[in-house]
Amino acid sequence: MKDEYEFLRKEMVEEQILYRGIKDKRVIEVMKKIPRHLFIPESKRRFAYEDGPVEIGFGQTISQPYIVAYMTEQLELDENNKVLEIGTGSGYQTAVLASMCKEVYTIERLPQLLEKAKSILEELKFKNIHFFLGDGWKGLPDYAPFDRIIVTAAPEIVPPALKEQLAVDGIMIIPVGPMYNQVLLKIIRKNKNNFKEEVLEAVRFVPLVKDF
Repeated sequence: MKDEYEFLRKEMVEEQILYRGIKDKRVIEVMKKIPRHLFIPESKRRFAYEDGPVEIGFGQTISQPYIVAYMTEQLELDENNKVLEIGTGSGYQTAVLASMCKEVYTIERLPQLLEKAKSILEELKFKNIHFFLGDGWKGLPDYAPFDRIIVTAAPEIVPPALKEQLAVDGIMIIPVGPMYNQVLLKIIRKNKNNFKEEVLEAVRFVPLVKDF
């Protein structure tokens, strides 16, 4: 099976990622290497490298490979970045981030998903990931500021706490809007009170649930 997955992974990168214009060489190389199928329930692993999201249980999905690549490329990561990820989910996006930056702080509200992702990522020998169970709307103020923030579920508005936790010159990539009218935003913090927002493209993500 190992050889089959390696072939499918290479095919995924060539046909879904390179073909659609992803140019960041580090993103491309990382996605060639990370075993995406390990982050998907065994019953659905045949879909691991297909061009679409896959259900991972508890009403959650692993994003399609292109969206993972696109969001990661838009973060403009370097090896010194400290990154906050809202929505650990399967842990696949976490693995991509951790392969490209100094530290990842990842927060998930569903304990079952968090424990599963943590187990896989530890098995893959990642040492630069910090796991938290909690409300993504609140972020992790005790560990802020973050050079980069990526949100993998969609709130209807940008959570103010996340903007506050973004470092000056930092970048946030976040889907925003109701289920059938979401856009992907790139937010750059220019100074303490000034943020530049750019709409990247239309997307569809599961909602970012808020704990009251």
